[in-house]
Amino acid sequence: MKTTLDESQPIFQQIAQMIMDEIVEGQLKEEEQVPSENELSRFYNINRATVRKGLQDLLDNGIIYKQRGIGMFVMKGAMHQLLKERQKSYREAFILPLLVEAKRIGLSKQDVILLIQEEEKV
Repeated sequence: MKTTLDESQPIFQQIAQMIMDEIVEGQLKEEEQVPSENELSRFYNINRATVRKGLQDLLDNGIIYKQRGIGMFVMKGAMHQLLKERQKSYREAFILPLLVEAKRIGLSKQDVILLIQEEEKV
């Protein structure tokens, strides 16, 4: 678990992002219990309502599910879902602009691939 929160985005979003990161990195496995509202609010010294909002976002998006009286757990297939979403975001944020700029400066896709392969050697 990340030990600090910052002011770059709302705290509830950082809580949700932290849990999603732990799922993607394999620190939280499918069907494994996620930290409770109380645990997260104490650990980060923040209001439970803020934590609840972050967890609710994960519930709404099918990343976690609630077992009444027991806690919240990572949904089966959550890692795959998150990886697909992140790969799509990565493509949109990095690959497409890379290819647009490459075309603008006269590089083909193959030229770009060769440049990447050269970087791997370094």
